[in-house]
Amino acid sequence: MNHGFLKVAAAIPEVKVADCEFNAAQIRKMAESANARGVEIICFPELAITSYTCGDLFFQELLLESAKNALIKLVNDTSTLDIIVVAGLPLMLKDKIFNVAAVFGRGRIYGFVPKIYLPNYGEYYEKRWFAPANDNAGNEIYFDAETPESTGKSITKKYYPFTPNLLLGNSKVKFAVEICEDLWVPNPPSAGHCIAGAHVILNPSASNELIGKHEYRKTLVGQQSARCMAGYVYSGSGWGESTTDTVFSGNAMIFENGVMLNEAERFSFDEQIVVSDIDTDRLRSSRAKNTSFTNYTDNNHIFLPIDFPEKNAKISRSINPKPFIPKSEESFNEIFSIQVGGLAKRIMHTGIQKQVIGISGGLDSTLALLVCIKTCDKLKIPRGNIIGVTMPGFGTTKRTYNNAVALMKELGIAIRKIDITKACSQHFEDIGHNPDIHDITYENTQARERTQILMDIANQCNGLVIGTGDLSELALGWTTYNGDHISMYAVNVSIPKTLVRSLVAWIADTQFEENVRKTLKDILDTPISPELLPAGGRQMITQATEEIVGPYDLHDFFLYYLLRLGYSPSKIFFLAKIAFAGIYEQSTILKWMKVLYKRFFTQQFKRSCLPDGPKVGSVNLSPRGDWRMPSDASYALWMKELSELQD
Repeated sequence: MNHGFLKVAAAIPEVKVADCEFNAAQIRKMAESANARGVEIICFPELAITSYTCGDLFFQELLLESAKNALIKLVNDTSTLDIIVVAGLPLMLKDKIFNVAAVFGRGRIYGFVPKIYLPNYGEYYEKRWFAPANDNAGNEIYFDAETPESTGKSITKKYYPFTPNLLLGNSKVKFAVEICEDLWVPNPPSAGHCIAGAHVILNPSASNELIGKHEYRKTLVGQQSARCMAGYVYSGSGWGESTTDTVFSGNAMIFENGVMLNEAERFSFDEQIVVSDIDTDRLRSSRAKNTSFTNYTDNNHIFLPIDFPEKNAKISRSINPKPFIPKSEESFNEIFSIQVGGLAKRIMHTGIQKQVIGISGGLDSTLALLVCIKTCDKLKIPRGNIIGVTMPGFGTTKRTYNNAVALMKELGIAIRKIDITKACSQHFEDIGHNPDIHDITYENTQARERTQILMDIANQCNGLVIGTGDLSELALGWTTYNGDHISMYAVNVSIPKTLVRSLVAWIADTQFEENVRKTLKDILDTPISPELLPAGGRQMITQATEEIVGPYDLHDFFLYYLLRLGYSPSKIFFLAKIAFAGIYEQSTILKWMKVLYKRFFTQQFKRSCLPDGPKVGSVNLSPRGDWRMPSDASYALWMKELSELQD
């Protein structure tokens, strides 16, 4: 498959009630179209070969024979296509009629999946026509597949799997089928399918429209895909079904682990093929980390090995270049509240109501200060208990200094200014370092001096030093060990840099008055810099972090897929090329990927002794939270793969 992406489709064909030839022709046509688009599996609605609304015509032998012959012809007519098809029909077995989904492709039938739960309430009368799956003894049926002479071909195999517990696929990716009502019961079969190893569920359905039913149905499909950590392809009956008593809208949806990837236009009079790509690597990674999921076992399924088409078609779904940024206002509020809740508990537990924080005029310290402000307000602690310390050094510019002071004044906290240049110059003299050599010693001396000041002030006033460093800096090792790396509680420890920026922007727009908002906006517009090298002419910043270690939007993208999903460099590069097309050259993406991997592996020792801080999302580098890694692990495997990638 294409880097683990399985291209799937939910099809809504036009049907004519009880016209098997017409319906089969529509299925063939749409399968051909999907095949040309690189689709590997396509799902049609329930009983698509006959239509769902045949009523007592299902008892007609002529209709049943016509449906069987239409399936045989379909198998032959699609034999040259490299696609797997799931389509429904009524099938008589031992004088009973079953509502089944046939799985076929490349000129062969793989098996039949009978419907387990038959609705017999409201407008549904399925028990009048069909027998439930458990009415058949055994897991295999004899299917007389002699083809009519008109097709000129014959399917030679006579015995086929006939079970709702049919699992198909290979060692990496498997799929299974459940039919319509099977999803609506308290314990859907798809849960058992996924426990048995299915990564994708296909649901041929015929769910009619009622007021409010669509939203419930969408929630049902989404929740089941999330609960099972699976892809879910839902195809519901549409245009052409009888409207004698019910109306079917042609509802098709594709979900991946609770996230909607694509859906059809309901009530359309046109045929539709809804296509998307399910990231099966993502599903396998999520399951591997979830010990609750792996607690279950299932030995009741029949596994049929089949090969998936290898088309390597361009993926149909978009890739979010900023995966850490939430889409809703409520999510920003939740993140901020988690930070505030974490700090509030630490304050209440220790009984220490004063907070000491270094304010640089940069994004990280700004967010940490806003957390402190909100915490004090909620705990009814005076804002004056927050001691903001601005510590200008050799590289501090007027813009950042003025913003730091303005923000502290506007927020009403205690302000202290301590110039560190004299102390650092004395330190250079003490250790014999030439101050004209602007190396790592020159830079880290300043960072450690600032931390020492904060710690000592905290001792003076019986306060807590609040850490400001973020997740991206920790991943890159862009922190000074025993400097800004250290604090008594680190409120930003699991907030990546791109989220820091978005969170400050949201807070500025929703939490504070205009004078504070104006300062926050200027801080947002200031280039990211540690300001440890002397400022340039006109007090311009000369040390731009993203020019040294790379753009944070790239690094945060890499980190999300490296840490959250454990993807290989080749897959992350594949995704990044799509996400940042037109923004970064492929050579630029690859360059900064190599920087990330090298720094990530060599800087683990800093993360092994992080201070406490709240986890807010799915990724965290705390050794007490999500990430346990030896500090001396080799990165040779990852760098080897990176060296083989072509930009």
